[in-house]
Amino acid sequence: MGFLMAPGHPGGSHRLRACLLILLLGWASLAGALELTAEEAAGRRLYREGLGAGDTPVEARVGPAGTAMPASVLPCAGCHGRDGRGRPEGAVRPPDITWRRLTTARPAYDTAGLARALGEGLDPAGERLDPAMPRFVMSWRDLANLGAYLKRLEEDLDPGLHETRLRLGTLLPSAGPLAAAGKIVGALLQAALDELNQAGGIHGRRLELVIADPGPDRASAEAALAGLLDGGDVFALLAPLAPALEARYGTLLAPRGVPLVGPLPGPDGEEGRLVFAPLAGLREQLFALAGFAAGESPPGESPALIAYPPEAARQAEALAARLRAHGWKRVRLFDYGAEQAGGEAPLTADLEALFFLGAGEALLALGRALDGAGLAPRLYASAQQAAGAALRLPPAFSGRLFLAYPLLPADVTAAGVQALEALRRRAGLDAQQPALQIGAYSATLLLAEGLKRAGRDASRERLLRELENLHALHTGVTPPLGFGPGRRVGAAGAHIVGVDLAAGRFVPTGRYVRVEP
Repeated sequence: MGFLMAPGHPGGSHRLRACLLILLLGWASLAGALELTAEEAAGRRLYREGLGAGDTPVEARVGPAGTAMPASVLPCAGCHGRDGRGRPEGAVRPPDITWRRLTTARPAYDTAGLARALGEGLDPAGERLDPAMPRFVMSWRDLANLGAYLKRLEEDLDPGLHETRLRLGTLLPSAGPLAAAGKIVGALLQAALDELNQAGGIHGRRLELVIADPGPDRASAEAALAGLLDGGDVFALLAPLAPALEARYGTLLAPRGVPLVGPLPGPDGEEGRLVFAPLAGLREQLFALAGFAAGESPPGESPALIAYPPEAARQAEALAARLRAHGWKRVRLFDYGAEQAGGEAPLTADLEALFFLGAGEALLALGRALDGAGLAPRLYASAQQAAGAALRLPPAFSGRLFLAYPLLPADVTAAGVQALEALRRRAGLDAQQPALQIGAYSATLLLAEGLKRAGRDASRERLLRELENLHALHTGVTPPLGFGPGRRVGAAGAHIVGVDLAAGRFVPTGRYVRVEP
Protein backbone atom coordinates (compact mmCIF):
# COMPACT_ATOMS: atom_id res chain seq x y z
CA MET A 1 0.00 0.00 0.00
CA GLY A 2 2.57 2.55 0.95
CA PHE A 3 5.10 3.97 3.32
CA LEU A 4 4.44 7.28 5.15
CA MET A 5 1.06 8.89 5.00
CA ALA A 6 1.02 11.95 7.27
CA PRO A 7 -1.43 14.82 7.07
CA GLY A 8 39.11 22.77 -10.40
CA HIS A 9 42.71 22.04 -10.76
CA PRO A 10 45.15 24.98 -11.24
CA GLY A 11 47.35 23.31 -13.89
CA GLY A 12 49.77 20.43 -14.39
CA SER A 13 51.18 18.25 -17.08
CA HIS A 14 49.40 17.39 -20.32
CA ARG A 15 49.16 13.83 -19.11
CA LEU A 16 47.44 14.84 -15.87
CA ARG A 17 45.00 17.08 -17.75
CA ALA A 18 44.22 14.23 -20.13
CA CYS A 19 43.55 11.87 -17.22
CA LEU A 20 41.28 14.43 -15.59
CA LEU A 21 39.42 14.92 -18.85
CA ILE A 22 38.88 11.17 -19.19
CA LEU A 23 37.59 10.98 -15.63
CA LEU A 24 35.24 13.91 -16.18
CA LEU A 25 33.91 12.46 -19.40
CA GLY A 26 33.42 9.12 -17.72
CA TRP A 27 31.55 10.76 -14.85
CA ALA A 28 29.35 12.71 -17.27
CA SER A 29 28.46 9.56 -19.19
CA LEU A 30 27.32 7.91 -15.96
CA ALA A 31 25.27 10.83 -14.68
CA GLY A 32 21.92 9.37 -13.71
CA ALA A 33 23.43 5.95 -12.83
CA LEU A 34 23.78 6.34 -9.05
CA GLU A 35 26.56 4.51 -7.25
CA LEU A 36 25.12 3.11 -4.01
CA THR A 37 26.83 1.60 -0.99
CA ALA A 38 25.89 -1.97 -0.05
CA GLU A 39 23.59 -0.62 2.68
CA GLU A 40 21.91 1.87 0.32
CA ALA A 41 21.46 -0.81 -2.34
CA ALA A 42 19.82 -3.07 0.25
CA GLY A 43 17.61 -0.14 1.25
CA ARG A 44 16.57 0.35 -2.37
CA ARG A 45 15.59 -3.32 -2.64
CA LEU A 46 13.52 -2.99 0.54
CA TYR A 47 11.92 0.24 -0.70
CA ARG A 48 11.07 -1.08 -4.16
CA GLU A 49 10.39 -4.76 -3.51
CA GLY A 50 9.69 -5.06 0.23
CA LEU A 51 12.56 -7.52 0.68
CA GLY A 52 14.92 -7.21 3.63
CA ALA A 53 18.63 -8.01 3.83
CA GLY A 54 18.37 -10.83 6.40
CA ASP A 55 16.72 -14.23 6.56
CA THR A 56 13.70 -12.92 8.48
CA PRO A 57 11.07 -11.47 6.10
CA VAL A 58 9.93 -7.89 6.59
CA GLU A 59 6.29 -7.88 7.65
CA ALA A 60 3.53 -5.33 7.00
CA ARG A 61 0.53 -5.01 9.31
CA VAL A 62 -2.59 -3.48 7.86
CA GLY A 63 -5.82 -2.09 9.23
CA PRO A 64 -7.16 -1.76 12.78
CA ALA A 65 -6.69 -5.49 13.38
CA GLY A 66 -3.08 -5.38 12.26
CA THR A 67 -3.49 -8.12 9.67
CA ALA A 68 -0.02 -9.40 8.86
CA MET A 69 1.32 -9.96 5.35
CA PRO A 70 4.73 -9.94 3.65
CA ALA A 71 6.04 -6.43 2.95
CA SER A 72 6.74 -7.62 -0.62
CA VAL A 73 2.98 -7.37 -1.17
CA LEU A 74 3.01 -3.71 -0.04
CA PRO A 75 6.41 -2.25 -0.96
CA CYS A 76 6.93 1.46 -0.35
CA ALA A 77 7.29 2.13 -4.08
CA GLY A 78 3.85 0.60 -4.69
CA CYS A 79 2.17 3.82 -3.53
CA HIS A 80 4.96 6.36 -3.25
CA GLY A 81 6.53 5.46 -6.60
CA ARG A 82 10.16 4.83 -7.33
CA ASP A 83 10.78 8.57 -7.08
CA GLY A 84 9.18 8.82 -3.62
CA ARG A 85 6.72 11.53 -4.63
CA GLY A 86 3.53 9.56 -4.19
CA ARG A 87 1.22 7.76 -6.62
CA PRO A 88 -2.56 8.01 -6.06
CA GLU A 89 -4.11 4.72 -5.02
CA GLY A 90 -7.91 4.93 -5.18
CA ALA A 91 -9.01 7.71 -2.83
CA VAL A 92 -5.63 7.78 -1.06
CA ARG A 93 -2.97 10.32 -2.08
CA PRO A 94 0.35 9.18 -0.60
CA PRO A 95 2.66 12.11 0.27
CA ASP A 96 6.15 12.95 -0.91
CA ILE A 97 8.64 10.98 1.22
CA THR A 98 11.93 12.14 -0.24
CA TRP A 99 14.37 12.85 2.62
CA ARG A 100 14.47 16.55 1.80
CA ARG A 101 10.68 16.70 2.16
CA LEU A 102 10.61 14.61 5.34
CA THR A 103 13.25 16.71 7.10
CA THR A 104 11.57 20.01 6.20
CA ALA A 105 8.03 18.88 7.03
CA ARG A 106 6.24 20.16 10.13
CA PRO A 107 6.82 18.20 12.25
CA ALA A 108 10.16 17.17 10.74
CA TYR A 109 11.40 13.60 10.60
CA ASP A 110 14.78 12.29 11.69
CA THR A 111 16.00 8.69 11.91
CA ALA A 112 14.18 8.07 15.18
CA GLY A 113 10.99 9.66 13.83
CA LEU A 114 11.19 7.45 10.77
CA ALA A 115 11.48 4.33 12.94
CA ARG A 116 8.46 5.40 15.01
CA ALA A 117 6.37 6.09 11.91
CA LEU A 118 7.20 2.72 10.39
CA GLY A 119 6.71 0.65 13.53
CA GLU A 120 3.94 2.49 15.37
CA GLY A 121 2.17 4.54 12.71
CA LEU A 122 2.85 7.84 14.53
CA ASP A 123 4.43 11.03 13.19
CA PRO A 124 7.17 12.92 15.15
CA ALA A 125 4.50 14.87 17.06
CA GLY A 126 2.81 11.66 18.16
CA GLU A 127 -0.17 12.09 15.84
CA ARG A 128 -1.66 9.00 14.21
CA LEU A 129 -0.78 8.57 10.53
CA ASP A 130 -3.38 7.84 7.88
CA PRO A 131 -5.04 4.43 8.56
CA ALA A 132 -4.03 3.31 5.06
CA MET A 133 -0.41 3.45 6.14
CA PRO A 134 0.83 -0.05 7.11
CA ARG A 135 3.02 -0.60 10.17
CA PHE A 136 6.18 -2.56 9.46
CA VAL A 137 8.07 -5.14 11.47
CA MET A 138 11.71 -5.15 10.39
CA SER A 139 15.17 -5.52 11.87
CA TRP A 140 17.28 -2.52 12.92
CA ARG A 141 19.59 -3.41 10.04
CA ASP A 142 16.75 -3.18 7.51
CA LEU A 143 15.56 0.07 9.07
CA ALA A 144 19.05 1.57 8.81
CA ASN A 145 19.36 0.43 5.19
CA LEU A 146 16.00 1.96 4.31
CA GLY A 147 16.88 5.27 5.96
CA ALA A 148 20.22 5.34 4.15
CA TYR A 149 18.50 4.84 0.81
CA LEU A 150 15.82 7.45 1.45
CA LYS A 151 18.60 10.00 1.88
CA ARG A 152 19.82 9.15 -1.64
CA LEU A 153 16.40 8.61 -3.24
CA GLU A 154 16.29 11.95 -5.08
CA GLU A 155 19.69 11.24 -6.62
CA ASP A 156 18.63 7.80 -7.86
CA LEU A 157 17.59 8.90 -11.33
CA ASP A 158 15.96 6.49 -13.73
CA PRO A 159 18.11 5.05 -16.55
CA GLY A 160 18.38 7.20 -19.63
CA LEU A 161 17.88 10.44 -17.70
CA HIS A 162 21.05 12.57 -17.77
CA GLU A 163 21.95 16.17 -17.07
CA THR A 164 21.89 17.27 -20.72
CA ARG A 165 20.24 14.37 -22.57
CA LEU A 166 17.38 11.92 -22.36
CA ARG A 167 17.58 8.59 -24.16
CA LEU A 168 14.55 6.88 -25.69
CA GLY A 169 14.51 3.34 -27.03
CA THR A 170 12.60 1.61 -29.81
CA LEU A 171 12.47 -1.75 -31.59
CA LEU A 172 12.56 -1.54 -35.39
CA PRO A 173 13.21 -4.45 -37.80
CA SER A 174 15.99 -4.03 -40.35
CA ALA A 175 15.26 -7.24 -42.30
CA GLY A 176 12.24 -9.32 -43.28
CA PRO A 177 8.73 -8.24 -44.34
CA LEU A 178 8.61 -5.27 -41.92
CA ALA A 179 12.02 -3.83 -42.85
CA ALA A 180 10.52 -1.08 -45.04
CA ALA A 181 8.06 -0.13 -42.30
CA GLY A 182 10.90 -0.09 -39.76
CA LYS A 183 12.89 2.26 -41.96
CA ILE A 184 9.94 4.64 -42.30
CA VAL A 185 9.25 4.71 -38.54
CA GLY A 186 12.93 5.15 -37.69
CA ALA A 187 13.35 8.05 -40.12
CA LEU A 188 10.18 9.77 -38.88
CA LEU A 189 11.06 9.37 -35.18
CA GLN A 190 14.57 10.71 -35.72
CA ALA A 191 13.28 13.68 -37.70
CA ALA A 192 10.72 14.47 -34.97
CA LEU A 193 13.36 14.31 -32.23
CA ASP A 194 15.75 16.44 -34.31
CA GLU A 195 13.02 19.05 -34.60
CA LEU A 196 12.47 19.05 -30.84
CA ASN A 197 16.22 19.29 -30.23
CA GLN A 198 16.58 22.24 -32.59
CA ALA A 199 13.98 24.03 -30.48
CA GLY A 200 16.08 23.42 -27.35
CA GLY A 201 15.07 19.88 -26.44
CA ILE A 202 12.85 19.34 -23.41
CA HIS A 203 13.84 21.14 -20.20
CA GLY A 204 17.38 21.57 -21.47
CA ARG A 205 17.85 17.91 -22.40
CA ARG A 206 18.52 16.67 -25.93
CA LEU A 207 16.49 13.64 -26.95
CA GLU A 208 18.44 10.65 -28.25
CA LEU A 209 16.99 7.60 -30.01
CA VAL A 210 18.42 4.13 -29.39
CA ILE A 211 17.27 1.48 -31.90
CA ALA A 212 17.38 -2.30 -31.45
CA ASP A 213 16.36 -4.89 -34.05
CA PRO A 214 13.65 -7.26 -32.72
CA GLY A 215 14.65 -10.01 -35.13
CA PRO A 216 12.36 -12.58 -36.76
CA ASP A 217 10.39 -14.06 -33.85
CA ARG A 218 9.16 -13.64 -30.30
CA ALA A 219 12.29 -15.06 -28.67
CA SER A 220 14.57 -12.69 -30.57
CA ALA A 221 12.23 -9.76 -29.89
CA GLU A 222 12.22 -10.46 -26.14
CA ALA A 223 16.02 -10.72 -26.16
CA ALA A 224 16.31 -7.42 -28.04
CA LEU A 225 13.96 -5.71 -25.59
CA ALA A 226 15.89 -7.08 -22.60
CA GLY A 227 19.15 -5.85 -24.12
CA LEU A 228 17.67 -2.43 -24.72
CA LEU A 229 16.41 -2.12 -21.15
CA ASP A 230 19.42 -3.66 -19.43
CA GLY A 231 22.23 -2.13 -21.47
CA GLY A 232 20.69 0.56 -23.65
CA ASP A 233 20.33 3.18 -20.89
CA VAL A 234 16.83 4.21 -22.02
CA PHE A 235 14.21 6.15 -20.07
CA ALA A 236 11.14 5.10 -22.07
CA LEU A 237 10.13 3.26 -25.24
CA LEU A 238 8.73 5.11 -28.25
CA ALA A 239 6.69 3.56 -31.09
CA PRO A 240 8.31 0.10 -31.25
CA LEU A 241 7.47 -2.08 -34.24
CA ALA A 242 7.63 -5.67 -32.98
CA PRO A 243 4.27 -7.43 -33.49
CA ALA A 244 5.48 -10.52 -31.63
CA LEU A 245 5.51 -8.53 -28.38
CA GLU A 246 2.28 -6.57 -28.70
CA ALA A 247 0.40 -8.72 -26.20
CA ARG A 248 3.36 -8.91 -23.81
CA TYR A 249 4.74 -5.41 -23.39
CA GLY A 250 2.93 -4.80 -20.10
CA THR A 251 4.32 -7.98 -18.56
CA LEU A 252 7.85 -7.48 -19.87
CA LEU A 253 8.11 -3.82 -18.87
CA ALA A 254 6.46 -4.06 -15.45
CA PRO A 255 9.51 -5.29 -13.46
CA ARG A 256 11.50 -2.24 -14.58
CA GLY A 257 8.63 0.29 -14.65
CA VAL A 258 9.53 1.48 -18.16
CA PRO A 259 6.78 3.54 -19.88
CA LEU A 260 5.92 2.85 -23.51
CA VAL A 261 4.16 5.27 -25.85
CA GLY A 262 3.27 3.90 -29.25
CA PRO A 263 0.56 2.86 -31.71
CA LEU A 264 -0.18 -0.48 -30.05
CA PRO A 265 -3.27 -2.43 -29.00
CA GLY A 266 -4.27 -1.12 -25.58
CA PRO A 267 -3.57 -3.84 -22.99
CA ASP A 268 -5.97 -4.70 -20.19
CA GLY A 269 -5.67 -4.30 -16.46
CA GLU A 270 -2.80 -3.31 -14.24
CA GLU A 271 -0.28 -4.91 -16.59
CA GLY A 272 -1.11 -2.18 -19.04
CA ARG A 273 -0.55 0.87 -16.83
CA LEU A 274 2.84 1.44 -18.47
CA VAL A 275 1.60 1.39 -22.08
CA PHE A 276 -0.06 4.40 -23.73
CA ALA A 277 -1.46 4.18 -27.28
CA PRO A 278 -2.63 7.29 -29.16
CA LEU A 279 -5.23 5.54 -31.34
CA ALA A 280 -7.53 2.56 -31.04
CA GLY A 281 -5.91 -0.76 -31.85
CA LEU A 282 -7.66 -3.79 -33.30
CA ARG A 283 -9.35 -4.69 -30.01
CA GLU A 284 -10.95 -1.26 -29.58
CA GLN A 285 -12.01 -1.21 -33.24
CA LEU A 286 -13.78 -4.55 -32.81
CA PHE A 287 -15.42 -3.35 -29.60
CA ALA A 288 -16.64 -0.23 -31.42
CA LEU A 289 -18.18 -2.46 -34.10
CA ALA A 290 -19.90 -4.48 -31.37
CA GLY A 291 -21.44 -1.31 -29.94
CA PHE A 292 -22.49 -0.07 -33.36
CA ALA A 293 -24.05 -3.40 -34.32
CA ALA A 294 -26.05 -3.57 -31.09
CA GLY A 295 -27.45 -0.12 -31.82
CA GLU A 296 -28.42 -0.98 -35.39
CA SER A 297 -30.58 -3.96 -34.46
CA PRO A 298 -31.37 -5.23 -30.95
CA PRO A 299 -29.49 -8.53 -30.65
CA GLY A 300 -32.15 -10.57 -28.87
CA GLU A 301 -32.07 -14.22 -29.87
CA SER A 302 -30.46 -13.69 -33.28
CA PRO A 303 -27.03 -15.35 -33.43
CA ALA A 304 -23.73 -13.60 -33.96
CA LEU A 305 -20.75 -15.43 -35.42
CA ILE A 306 -17.09 -14.46 -34.84
CA ALA A 307 -14.85 -15.82 -37.59
CA TYR A 308 -11.15 -15.72 -36.80
CA PRO A 309 -7.81 -17.38 -37.64
CA PRO A 310 -6.07 -19.51 -34.97
CA GLU A 311 -3.63 -16.75 -33.96
CA ALA A 312 -6.53 -14.39 -33.12
CA ALA A 313 -8.27 -16.70 -30.61
CA ARG A 314 -7.64 -14.36 -27.67
CA GLN A 315 -9.08 -11.37 -29.53
CA ALA A 316 -12.10 -13.42 -30.62
CA GLU A 317 -12.85 -14.45 -27.05
CA ALA A 318 -12.61 -10.84 -25.84
CA LEU A 319 -15.00 -9.76 -28.62
CA ALA A 320 -17.43 -12.55 -27.67
CA ALA A 321 -17.53 -11.27 -24.09
CA ARG A 322 -18.17 -7.76 -25.35
CA LEU A 323 -21.02 -8.91 -27.59
CA ARG A 324 -22.65 -10.73 -24.69
CA ALA A 325 -22.35 -7.55 -22.62
CA HIS A 326 -24.24 -5.75 -25.41
CA GLY A 327 -27.10 -8.26 -25.19
CA TRP A 328 -26.24 -11.03 -27.63
CA LYS A 329 -27.44 -14.28 -26.10
CA ARG A 330 -26.11 -16.52 -28.86
CA VAL A 331 -22.47 -15.89 -29.77
CA ARG A 332 -20.55 -18.55 -31.66
CA LEU A 333 -16.83 -18.75 -32.38
CA PHE A 334 -15.57 -20.09 -35.69
CA ASP A 335 -11.85 -20.79 -36.15
CA TYR A 336 -11.87 -20.84 -39.94
CA GLY A 337 -8.23 -21.89 -40.10
CA ALA A 338 -9.02 -25.14 -38.27
CA GLU A 339 -12.51 -25.73 -39.68
CA GLN A 340 -11.51 -25.42 -43.32
CA ALA A 341 -9.36 -28.52 -42.95
CA GLY A 342 -12.04 -30.79 -41.55
CA GLY A 343 -15.50 -29.30 -41.76
CA GLU A 344 -17.76 -26.51 -42.90
CA ALA A 345 -18.37 -23.10 -41.41
CA PRO A 346 -21.41 -22.85 -39.12
CA LEU A 347 -23.32 -20.74 -41.66
CA THR A 348 -27.00 -20.94 -40.75
CA ALA A 349 -30.05 -19.26 -42.23
CA ASP A 350 -30.75 -17.30 -39.04
CA LEU A 351 -27.27 -15.79 -38.92
CA GLU A 352 -27.78 -12.09 -38.26
CA ALA A 353 -24.27 -10.66 -37.79
CA LEU A 354 -20.79 -11.90 -38.61
CA PHE A 355 -17.72 -10.30 -37.04
CA PHE A 356 -14.55 -11.02 -38.96
CA LEU A 357 -10.93 -11.09 -37.84
CA GLY A 358 -8.08 -11.83 -40.23
CA ALA A 359 -6.72 -11.02 -43.67
CA GLY A 360 -8.83 -9.46 -46.41
CA GLU A 361 -8.52 -12.46 -48.73
CA ALA A 362 -10.00 -14.71 -46.04
CA LEU A 363 -12.95 -12.31 -45.71
CA LEU A 364 -13.42 -12.47 -49.47
CA ALA A 365 -13.48 -16.29 -49.41
CA LEU A 366 -15.95 -16.30 -46.52
CA GLY A 367 -18.17 -13.74 -48.26
CA ARG A 368 -18.32 -15.87 -51.40
CA ALA A 369 -19.16 -18.94 -49.32
CA LEU A 370 -22.01 -17.06 -47.67
CA ASP A 371 -23.25 -15.78 -51.01
CA GLY A 372 -23.14 -19.30 -52.45
CA ALA A 373 -25.33 -20.47 -49.57
CA GLY A 374 -27.79 -17.65 -50.24
CA LEU A 375 -26.88 -15.85 -47.02
CA ALA A 376 -26.07 -12.17 -46.54
CA PRO A 377 -25.66 -11.36 -42.83
CA ARG A 378 -24.31 -7.99 -41.80
CA LEU A 379 -20.50 -8.14 -41.87
CA TYR A 380 -18.29 -6.22 -39.43
CA ALA A 381 -14.50 -5.93 -39.70
CA SER A 382 -11.55 -3.67 -38.97
CA ALA A 383 -10.52 -1.53 -41.94
CA GLN A 384 -6.85 -2.17 -41.22
CA GLN A 385 -7.48 -5.86 -41.93
CA ALA A 386 -10.24 -5.94 -44.52
CA ALA A 387 -10.46 -2.64 -46.42
CA GLY A 388 -8.30 -3.88 -49.31
CA ALA A 389 -10.73 -6.72 -50.13
CA ALA A 390 -14.00 -5.00 -49.20
CA LEU A 391 -14.90 -3.73 -52.68
CA ARG A 392 -14.54 -7.22 -54.17
CA LEU A 393 -17.24 -8.85 -52.04
CA PRO A 394 -20.41 -10.17 -53.76
CA PRO A 395 -23.05 -7.48 -54.50
CA ALA A 396 -25.42 -8.97 -51.91
CA PHE A 397 -23.28 -7.37 -49.18
CA SER A 398 -23.70 -3.83 -50.46
CA GLY A 399 -24.83 -1.71 -47.51
CA ARG A 400 -24.33 -4.70 -45.20
CA LEU A 401 -20.58 -4.41 -44.67
CA PHE A 402 -19.29 -2.05 -41.98
CA LEU A 403 -15.65 -1.24 -41.28
CA ALA A 404 -14.05 0.40 -38.23
CA TYR A 405 -11.49 3.17 -38.82
CA PRO A 406 -9.58 4.72 -35.90
CA LEU A 407 -8.97 7.82 -38.01
CA LEU A 408 -10.69 9.65 -40.89
CA PRO A 409 -9.57 12.71 -42.90
CA ALA A 410 -11.98 14.87 -40.88
CA ASP A 411 -9.84 14.23 -37.77
CA VAL A 412 -6.79 15.86 -39.37
CA THR A 413 -6.35 19.64 -39.36
CA ALA A 414 -4.64 21.73 -42.03
CA ALA A 415 -1.93 22.68 -39.54
CA GLY A 416 -1.43 19.04 -38.63
CA VAL A 417 -1.04 18.04 -42.28
CA GLN A 418 1.46 20.86 -42.77
CA ALA A 419 3.53 19.82 -39.76
CA LEU A 420 3.59 16.17 -40.78
CA GLU A 421 4.52 17.06 -44.36
CA ALA A 422 7.40 19.21 -43.13
CA LEU A 423 8.56 16.28 -41.00
CA ARG A 424 8.35 13.95 -44.00
CA ARG A 425 10.56 16.27 -46.01
CA ARG A 426 13.07 16.41 -43.17
CA ALA A 427 13.08 12.59 -43.00
CA GLY A 428 13.24 12.12 -46.78
CA LEU A 429 9.93 10.24 -46.84
CA ASP A 430 6.96 10.26 -49.18
CA ALA A 431 3.32 9.67 -48.22
CA GLN A 432 3.53 5.87 -48.25
CA GLN A 433 1.97 4.04 -45.29
CA PRO A 434 0.27 7.16 -43.88
CA ALA A 435 -1.32 5.28 -40.95
CA LEU A 436 2.11 4.08 -39.85
CA GLN A 437 3.53 7.60 -40.07
CA ILE A 438 0.61 9.17 -38.20
CA GLY A 439 0.89 6.53 -35.46
CA ALA A 440 4.61 7.18 -34.93
CA TYR A 441 4.25 10.97 -35.19
CA SER A 442 1.32 11.18 -32.76
CA ALA A 443 3.19 8.92 -30.31
CA THR A 444 6.16 11.30 -30.40
CA LEU A 445 3.93 14.33 -29.78
CA LEU A 446 2.25 12.51 -26.90
CA LEU A 447 5.51 11.49 -25.24
CA ALA A 448 6.98 14.96 -25.72
CA GLU A 449 3.95 16.52 -24.02
CA GLY A 450 4.23 14.09 -21.12
CA LEU A 451 7.93 14.89 -20.69
CA LYS A 452 7.26 18.63 -20.74
CA ARG A 453 4.65 18.27 -18.02
CA ALA A 454 6.89 15.96 -15.96
CA GLY A 455 9.32 18.87 -15.64
CA ARG A 456 13.07 19.08 -15.26
CA ASP A 457 12.89 16.87 -12.18
CA ALA A 458 11.38 14.03 -14.20
CA SER A 459 11.11 10.33 -13.39
CA ARG A 460 9.35 7.41 -14.99
CA GLU A 461 6.66 7.50 -12.31
CA ARG A 462 6.10 11.21 -12.82
CA LEU A 463 5.87 10.71 -16.60
CA LEU A 464 3.24 8.00 -16.06
CA ARG A 465 1.22 10.30 -13.80
CA GLU A 466 1.36 13.18 -16.26
CA LEU A 467 0.31 11.00 -19.18
CA GLU A 468 -2.52 9.52 -17.17
CA ASN A 469 -3.77 13.02 -16.32
CA LEU A 470 -3.53 14.26 -19.90
CA HIS A 471 -6.83 15.34 -21.46
CA ALA A 472 -7.82 16.74 -24.87
CA LEU A 473 -4.33 16.85 -26.39
CA HIS A 474 -4.71 18.18 -29.94
CA THR A 475 -2.07 16.66 -32.19
CA GLY A 476 -3.54 17.90 -35.47
CA VAL A 477 -3.33 14.39 -36.97
CA THR A 478 -5.66 12.47 -34.62
CA PRO A 479 -8.84 13.05 -32.63
CA PRO A 480 -8.08 14.76 -29.29
CA LEU A 481 -6.18 12.38 -27.01
CA GLY A 482 -6.99 11.81 -23.35
CA PHE A 483 -6.22 9.23 -20.70
CA GLY A 484 -7.14 8.37 -17.13
CA PRO A 485 -7.06 5.59 -14.52
CA GLY A 486 -7.58 2.35 -16.43
CA ARG A 487 -7.68 4.17 -19.76
CA ARG A 488 -4.57 3.80 -21.88
CA VAL A 489 -5.89 4.52 -25.39
CA GLY A 490 -5.93 8.23 -26.22
CA ALA A 491 -8.75 8.15 -28.77
CA ALA A 492 -10.57 5.03 -27.59
CA GLY A 493 -13.09 4.56 -30.34
CA ALA A 494 -13.58 4.18 -34.06
CA HIS A 495 -15.45 5.67 -36.98
CA ILE A 496 -17.91 3.26 -38.62
CA VAL A 497 -17.87 3.29 -42.42
CA GLY A 498 -20.26 1.44 -44.73
CA VAL A 499 -19.46 0.07 -48.20
CA ASP A 500 -21.47 0.76 -51.36
CA LEU A 501 -20.43 -2.10 -53.63
CA ALA A 502 -22.49 -0.91 -56.59
CA ALA A 503 -20.74 2.47 -56.63
CA GLY A 504 -17.42 1.01 -55.49
CA ARG A 505 -16.95 3.45 -52.61
CA PHE A 506 -16.78 3.73 -48.83
CA VAL A 507 -19.60 5.69 -47.15
CA PRO A 508 -19.08 7.11 -43.62
CA THR A 509 -22.08 6.53 -41.39
CA GLY A 510 -21.31 9.62 -39.33
CA ARG A 511 -20.98 7.42 -36.25
CA TYR A 512 -17.94 7.53 -33.98
CA VAL A 513 -18.34 4.84 -31.33
CA ARG A 514 -16.37 5.40 -28.13
CA VAL A 515 -15.14 2.38 -26.20
CA GLU A 516 -15.18 2.56 -22.43
CA PRO A 517 -12.54 0.62 -20.46
